This record gives sequence, C-alpha cells and structure tokens, in this order.
Amino acid sequence: MNTLRNHVILYDKDCPLCNLYTSAFIKTEMLDKNGRHNFCDFNPAVYPGMDAARSRDEIALINTQSGTISYGIDSLFKILSHSFPICTILFQARFFRWSMSKLYAFISYNRKVIAPAKIFEAPGSCTPTYNLTYRWAYIMVSWIFTSVVLSRYAVRLTDIIPHTNFFREWLICGGQIVFQSITVSLIRKDRLVHYLGNMVTVSNIGALLLIPALWFPVSSPIFYMIWFTAVVAFMLYEH
Repeated sequence: MNTLRNHVILYDKDCPLCNLYTSAFIKTEMLDKNGRHNFCDFNPAVYPGMDAARSRDEIALINTQSGTISYGIDSLFKILSHSFPICTILFQARFFRWSMSKLYAFISYNRKVIAPAKIFEAPGSCTPTYNLTYRWAYIMVSWIFTSVVLSRYAVRLTDIIPHTNFFREWLICGGQIVFQSITVSLIRKDRLVHYLGNMVTVSNIGALLLIPALWFPVSSPIFYMIWFTAVVAFMLYEH
C-alpha cells in the first residue's frame, strides 16, 4: 500500500461515518499515522488559504509541505489514486467524477441525520451547511427504499394481512411523512426538515433489519410477524 505522506485530512470526529473511513485510511496506511486531525481542534490560521466553511461540507486534505488544499471528492480521489494508481483513469472520467461528487454531497450534507451524533449543531462543531435540496432528496430516497422493502416483506405475511403492493406501501410511508410533518409543524416548525431526516433514518434502519428475514427458509407467517413486531418496537425506541 502506497502511503500518502505529508498530507493531513480534517475530519468531523462527531460523525460516525467520517470516523469510520478516515480511520480506515490510517489503519490501511493509505495515510501515515498522523495523517488525520479533528476539524474542531485544527487551527485554520496555520493554513490561511483553507476555506473553513467549505471544509465543514467537504472534507479537506492539506499538503503540509506546499500548503495546497483539496476538498470533498477530490480529497478522497487523491488518497485512493495514490494507493491504487490504476484507478486514476476512472477518477479522471468526467461522468464518474460528476456522479461521485453528487453522491458525496448527498451523504455529506445529510451526514448528521444519516448517522446522528450526540453533538448536532453545538457552537464550534463541524456541522455541514443546511441544504434543503439534498435533505429532501434523502427523505425521498428513503421513502422509496422503505416502500420497496415493506412491499417485499409483506408477501411473507399474506396469511395474516391482505395482499399489498409497492404503491400501497408507498402511500402508507408517504402518509406517515405527511402526518408527522403536520404534527411537528405545530410544535417546532423550524425543526421540521431536521426531524424528518432523523425520522427516515429510523425507517431505513427498520428496513435494513427486515431484509435479513427475507433470506430465511421459513414459511410460517407467524415468524415473520414476530420479527416485524420486534423491528417496529426497536424503531419506536430509536425514535
């Protein structure tokens, strides 16, 4: 593994996702052991060219010798291409870069609701810019994902509940979003979209917990109802 030396990546220590992949860079020696620093502990005055606001949205990779800084998907591509030079051609492909930049933004702007941390918007925390477009995109994608899983899972319960399909589950999941939106709007309208983001994350967790049961060679609908009830109970706890 080729180690990218003399580079420091600034990560959000309160983000489980950021912790996971930056620590992987260190463990696999793609970066040296001092190759990552917590954004909140880093002094931006050391590198006056660094855009602190942008660094909250797109992870910054600093060349400690030249002072040059890359952000977001460019930072990740730089690390990966150094360790895997064969990937350079792919990383330079225009469509691939564009699609990966959109995926990166989708995750980065929603990282505080995809993997909630104890610290969300505390002063000095590495909280990304609030982006309404990407937040609603996350809510819509989650809506479709949970609808697909529920429609597949409901097939295992046809002896207990009426036959269903994707459209019906899509309407049920959408009804939940509408109902919760009305309820939260009456209490804390200013937190509505944040709440919905956290809510669909819980829904995604529930859908992911249902998927393994689809692989079990069990024909009893009672088993699947018990599994479903346990997942719903866990979701209520998480909520």
